[in-house]
Amino acid sequence: QVQLVESGGGLVQAGDSLRLSCAVSGRDFGNYDMGWFRQAPGKEREFVAAISWSGSNTYYADSVKGRFFISRENSKNTVYLQMNRLKPGDTAVYYCAAKESTWTPLSATSRYNYWGQGTQVTVSS
Repeated sequence: QVQLVESGGGLVQAGDSLRLSCAVSGRDFGNYDMGWFRQAPGKEREFVAAISWSGSNTYYADSVKGRFFISRENSKNTVYLQMNRLKPGDTAVYYCAAKESTWTPLSATSRYNYWGQGTQVTVSS
């Protein structure tokens, strides 16, 4: 089974940066597209960013484009989300997820097969 464990969340001030990490167990990490999603209180889970299995393609939600950057190290079975210039509106639980169907769009939330438990990010004003 594939297990995903997020880390790196915390409480920061507006304008600060954080880097989230997601460690993935299992031998097929290099075959998965990886994504980051978030869910704020009272809101639905939303797509944030994703990276293809090879790392050659990335895709971002408009709300984070130019501030957040996704990357992966297949040798370490880890995907990262570098978050810069954080805003209070970025406050949410952040989840990483893995998608086996690499022929489907990176933003296709419903196609992600495996999910982590999430890490809280709180941005104070």
